[in-house]
Amino acid sequence: MKMHNPPHPGEVLKSLCLEPLALTITDAAKALGVSRKTLSGIVNGRAGISPEMAIRLSLAFDTSAESWLNQQLQHDLWQAEKMRAALRVKRLSAA
Repeated sequence: MKMHNPPHPGEVLKSLCLEPLALTITDAAKALGVSRKTLSGIVNGRAGISPEMAIRLSLAFDTSAESWLNQQLQHDLWQAEKMRAALRVKRLSAA
């Protein structure tokens, strides 16, 4: 079942992981082994979570990589569904 307008996983990361631990983006980026720019892009919804980042987050916050990737997938699918009517696709079927 699709979630109604799921949040970007960066919002979840910020509200459930960074803020409760009083972590800055700079400190969290260092701990994750990524640049501040990379993490800032995710937290601010300008970039998505890659499989590698999902693993980094799972290791740092004791979560599953699958949960991060699923959040990204749900968000991306919701955004794509909004464009469904504009897609020009011809239905294919067996004769």
